[in-house]
Formats: sequence, structure tokens, C-alpha cells
Amino acid sequence: MAEIVEEARFGKNQKLKDALLQHAPLSKAGLSERLFSLLFTGLVYPQIWEDPDVDMAAMELSSNHAIVTIGSGGCNMLAYLSKSPKSIDVVDLNPHHIALNRLKLAAFRHLPNHNEVVRFLAAQGSKSNGKRFDTHIAGHLDAFTRAHWQKRSLAGRRRVEVFNRSIYRTGLLGRFIGIGHVIARVHGVDLTEMAEMTSLRDQRRFFEERIAPLFDKPLIRFITARKSSLFGLGIPPQQYDELAGLADDGSIAPVLRQRLEKLACHFPLRDNYFAWQAFMRRYPAAHEGNLPTYLKAENYKAIRANTERVTVHHESYTALLGRKDAGSVDRFILLDAQDWMNDKQLNELWSEITRTAAPGARVIFRTAAEKSVIEGRLSQAIADNWTYQEQRSRELNLQDRSAIYGGFHIYVKAA
Repeated sequence: MAEIVEEARFGKNQKLKDALLQHAPLSKAGLSERLFSLLFTGLVYPQIWEDPDVDMAAMELSSNHAIVTIGSGGCNMLAYLSKSPKSIDVVDLNPHHIALNRLKLAAFRHLPNHNEVVRFLAAQGSKSNGKRFDTHIAGHLDAFTRAHWQKRSLAGRRRVEVFNRSIYRTGLLGRFIGIGHVIARVHGVDLTEMAEMTSLRDQRRFFEERIAPLFDKPLIRFITARKSSLFGLGIPPQQYDELAGLADDGSIAPVLRQRLEKLACHFPLRDNYFAWQAFMRRYPAAHEGNLPTYLKAENYKAIRANTERVTVHHESYTALLGRKDAGSVDRFILLDAQDWMNDKQLNELWSEITRTAAPGARVIFRTAAEKSVIEGRLSQAIADNWTYQEQRSRELNLQDRSAIYGGFHIYVKAA
């Protein structure tokens, strides 16, 4: 019965709405927030777009660390398990992300071997993945998660059958990338040709000659001048304003061009699975490049052995921390969630982070703009507990292969 109640509560998704809606319904800002909230209630991120290797370098993870992180697509949570932390609490306000995180954990626990995990979570066009789910995974899921993936569409197709095709082409972000490919093709550019580039020089030439000119096209400038056009990237109205403020004319097109240039040109293609998802809409084959950290063969045994150390919560970050003991958390991962928060929400969150942080605890997060979003906004009593590692943050931001964000930030609690 409790799981049936949970499913009904997930369906309403009131927690997510409460976090996103800050303005009056009929105001311009309020209407924008409500449109974003409507789009955000479905699956948004089939893949998380924060680089887990940067995260782990910043956190300096060890086996005695207790972690609290936002779930999103679940990839990074699994990558952290390769370092055998003491525990990971995953929180997310989106029920689709909750179901995806629980499914990915179950895949590692119950599929027979590494090849089967890769085939289920990363392969494109693996028609037997629905059967793998039925044989190895479904019976081990909680009632809500099992019902979520077995739910049928109007066409009679079960939701889990998306893994027979490619889950990474679905969700809000996957569809947004697909629309970007269509728009590029309308202008005569096939983005999948990036796969043919064999060096950083080739990648840069392709970007400068084929991709960069797209940002001067009237249609693309018209689209990117509207906040709603970027909701498909998971960028809420608040983040759009941050990005638009970086350009002299208030247009977001130059900022997007800069971020895409980093994605396309700063890292060898075979080492950047984020670029494969953006330009080829798939992961590389073995001869083409490397899979995400959590899917690499060398990490499989550790991740599988450590899946029981993870607990997934449909809950806000602040609420979860409110139930934890003082000094009980070593590492906090906030993704870009603070970009959405007002001052009251930030101080409530950091009050609980400060209370629950163990000596030497670290907080990492990303921001749409370059500047840390908490500077000058926290109460002095909270801020005095934390030291900003500005230089290390800048160094690691340059190494972030996803290239989506303007800033990466590390804060360390005084011992």
C-alpha cells in the first residue's frame, strides 16, 4: 500500500513544482516558470551532463566518505561507486529520474556480466533489452519503479522498451538535441560528420567551418533569444537570465557558441562521450572511443559490489539533510541546482549543509555563469564556515568535458 501511495504522490510531483515556482502565476516570469515546470515533470536527463571525473578529482573521494548528491540521470552516482565510498544518498525531485537511478542500480546488481550491462544501458538498437529487463531486473525492483518501467503508452509499448532503441534519444534533453540536429540539417550541416574527425585539428576545422556559422543564422538567433527555446537543455528561466547577462547584447547565441566550441574542440573525440551524445546522438563503439566512466570494464566489479551502499530518495536536498545527524556527511554534490534558488532557499540549504558537514567536508557545484552563485548571498554566520578553492575550481572547470557550464566550484569546511 505504501508503494501505491508513493506512486500517486510521484504522479502529482508537487515537490518539483514547489521548488520551481517562485512568481505569481499570471506574471511573465510566473508563466515562464510554469511552462518549464510542465516540461520538467517528464524525463529530462537520460544522461547526466556533469563530468564525473572532474567531480571525483575535486572531492578526493575515499572509502570512508558519506556522499549526498542530486541524481539526475544516475551516471555520476554510479561512477562514484568505483571509489567505494561508505555511502551515497541520491536525491531528486523528478520521479522519472528516481526510477532511472533505481533501474541503473538494479542493472548493475542483477544483469549477469559487464557486457550485459553495457548492452542494456548503452547499446543502440538492442532489441532484446526488454527481455533482459523481464528476466533479470523487474523482479528485484520496488513496486513503483517496476510499474514505472512497465507502464504502456497509447501505442501499447512498455516504457522500458526505450532501451530496445536508445534512451539517450528520449527525455527532454535527448529530444532537444534531436531538434538541434534537424535545424542544422535545414541549414545544410550534418552534425554526425563529426565522427569522421580523427584529431583535435580536424575537430576544430569542422567546428569553425560548419558549426560556428550556424549561430549567425537568423532562425537560430531568433530561437535562442527566447527563454523557452532552451528549456529542452534543462535551463530554467533563472539560468537563461544568467547566460544572457554574459553577452553585450543580451543574446544567448554567443554564449552557446562558446560552450559548444569547448565541447567540440578542447578534448579528443575518442575521450569525450559527451561530444558523442551531442554530435552523434550515441556512445562510441569500442574502436571509436571510450564509454562513460561508470560503464568502463575496469570499474564494473567495484560498482557492482557497492550498489547496496546507495539509497535513492524522492526528496529535496534540504529536506534529506534535515533528517541527518550533525557532522555525518563528507561530500555534497549540488550539480547546478543553486542557479534556480532564491536567497532564502540558498540559506536554508547551506544551513543544513553546514550542520551536517563533517570536518574537512567538501561541496561541489556548477553554475551557468562563471561566478559562484553563493558569494555574497549566504549569511555571514554560514559563509564563515567555508573556504572557496578558487584556483582549483578554475583548473577543474577547464577539464570538464561536458562544456555546458560556465563555472565549477569547490568549497571546503574548516576542520
